Amino acid sequence: MIKRILVTGGAGFLGSHLCDRLVERGEDVICVDNFFTSQKSNIEHLLDRPNFELIRHDVTHPVFLEVDQIYNLACPAAPGHYQFNPIKTTKTSVMGAINVLGLAKRVGAKILHASTSEVYGDPDVHPQPESYRGNVNPIGPRACYDEGKRAAETLMFDYRRQNRVNIAVVRIFNTYGPRMHPYDGRVVSNFIRQALVGEEITIYGDGLQSRSFCYVDDLIDGIMSMMAVPEEFPGPVNLGNPNEFTIRQLAEQVVELSGSSSTIVTARPLPEDDPTQRQPDIGLARERLGWEPRIELREGLARTIEWFRRIDVSNFRAPTPNF
Repeated sequence: MIKRILVTGGAGFLGSHLCDRLVERGEDVICVDNFFTSQKSNIEHLLDRPNFELIRHDVTHPVFLEVDQIYNLACPAAPGHYQFNPIKTTKTSVMGAINVLGLAKRVGAKILHASTSEVYGDPDVHPQPESYRGNVNPIGPRACYDEGKRAAETLMFDYRRQNRVNIAVVRIFNTYGPRMHPYDGRVVSNFIRQALVGEEITIYGDGLQSRSFCYVDDLIDGIMSMMAVPEEFPGPVNLGNPNEFTIRQLAEQVVELSGSSSTIVTARPLPEDDPTQRQPDIGLARERLGWEPRIELREGLARTIEWFRRIDVSNFRAPTPNF
C-alpha cells in the first residue's frame, strides 16, 4: 500500500536524498521546508513527479496534513548556521518536535526523529554508545543545538509514554556527500571548496581532533531501516561510520583526491566546546537494524569532489554571514 509520508527539512542535504528514495519507491511524499539553509535545486528534479509535493513552511508553526509517516529532519545543523540565531534554533528543535508530534498523535502516524551525535557533547567516553548520557555545556554557544536536540528526544519519549505515539529516534554522526551546501561551514565542504580553487586548507586547532565520516547513501539506508523496525524498538540508535580520522588526515585525503596544489595550514583556534573526539558505537544498529556503512571515506570523498566540480558555487548563497 502506498504511504503518505511527510519529510520536514526535505529540501536539505539529507532530506532531499531521503525524498529521492521515497519517491522512487512509489510513496506519496510531502516535503516541508523553509529554505533557510536548504536549496530548491536539491529537489527541483522531483517537482514534476506526481507523487511529490513541496510546501514552504516553518515547523515552529503547526502544520495540518493527513499522513502515515513523518521523518522530522528540520533544523540547521552546521555550527555557524545554528549559532546565527540560537533562539530560533532551539525553537526549531523544541517547538518543531511538539508540532510534528502533535500531528503524529492526531493522525496515528509513526514519526522518525533525526537527532544528532551532538547530544553527547565533548564526550569523555569513546566511542560513544547510546547509553552514554553526554558531556554538554548547557550555556555554551553550541547549546542551542545540543540541548535543543536533547529536549526534542525527551519530547519524543514522553509522547511515546503518555500518548502512545509510535516513535523512532536516530542519532546522526558526521555525514557528507553530494548536495552538501558549499557554505555550510563543515570540514568536508570547506576543504573541498578550498582545494578546488587552490586556496589554503584552513584547519581549526592542531588538526588532531577526530571525526567519523558517513557517506550520505549509507546514512539514508540506516534512517529508512529504522523507520521500518517494529514499534517496540524506538531507539535511540547511533547512525554513523565508526572509522575514525583526524581532521588533518581528512585534509590530506581531499588534497590528494582533488589533485590540488593547496597547502594545509593551522590558522585558526579551536572553537569553544568543539569536541576533540567523535566516533559512534554502532553495535546496536548492527544488531537491531542489520545496518552498517559500506562506503569507505576515499570512495565517498571522490564522489563528493566530483559533485563539487560539476556545480557552480556562485549559484549558492551563504545562508548566514558566518561564512
